[in-house]
Amino acid sequence: MTGVQQAPVCEAAEARDQVRELLSAHRPAVDEISMIDALLVTSELVTNAERHGDGLSGFSARIVADRLEVTVSDRSRRQPATTVGREKFAIGGYGWPMIQQITACVVIIPTPGGKAITVDIPLSFAPPGPLLSSRV
Repeated sequence: MTGVQQAPVCEAAEARDQVRELLSAHRPAVDEISMIDALLVTSELVTNAERHGDGLSGFSARIVADRLEVTVSDRSRRQPATTVGREKFAIGGYGWPMIQQITACVVIIPTPGGKAITVDIPLSFAPPGPLLSSRV
């Protein structure tokens, strides 16, 4: 396990900043696509907690081996919804399928005050740069 971010988060931008900081500090360096996926999933989870989960109640992120584990807690027991079977132009339900597609694992755990959603986002690492050699 490498690094853990658990400072209080009130909005998606703060969560993204924490994830960006955590991934940017990791060695070997995380590649650009992994960074984009991690920020997108983080933003979607936190936004959903605020918009559909009666408010964000917790956030954490940590790197475990070759994946980023993000946990977002909210104050609602309602499960995430999708657009499947709903009106064509219904509001909401588009982000959850995207989260499920990008992540390797999704776990939803009921909590006394709502629920916690933990996702594992696979990470790829940028190839190491060329070694500097000294010629004499």
